[in-house]
Amino acid sequence: MSDELIELAQQLFDLARNGETERLASYIDAGAPVDMRNENGDTFLILAAYHEQPDTVEMLLRHGADIEAENDRGQRALTCAVFRKDLASAEHLLGAGANPDAGTPTARDTAKMFGADELLAILPE
Repeated sequence: MSDELIELAQQLFDLARNGETERLASYIDAGAPVDMRNENGDTFLILAAYHEQPDTVEMLLRHGADIEAENDRGQRALTCAVFRKDLASAEHLLGAGANPDAGTPTARDTAKMFGADELLAILPE
């Protein structure tokens, strides 16, 4: 991969982290893979959820992002949203069918571990 492509990929991951939803959407619409992964196995969806970017999470879901993708540590987007206590992102992910009992740790275990009672309450049994 050329240095230019690596730099572009890093910029796209930064768009997900920073919640630059429309810019990221335009790259995906132009052909960037919605489930591209960085060196840690993070997808745009995982990064957006971790960095509390619910609008970006919602856009990525509309574009068909893999809701159950795991990074190299076994973490999924829903677990990241729960860890960050980002109710809006968690609701988007649950609405799209995210499994609260998948991944390592699970979103449910994360909510219990960090006392995220508001999030624990919305996780389906």
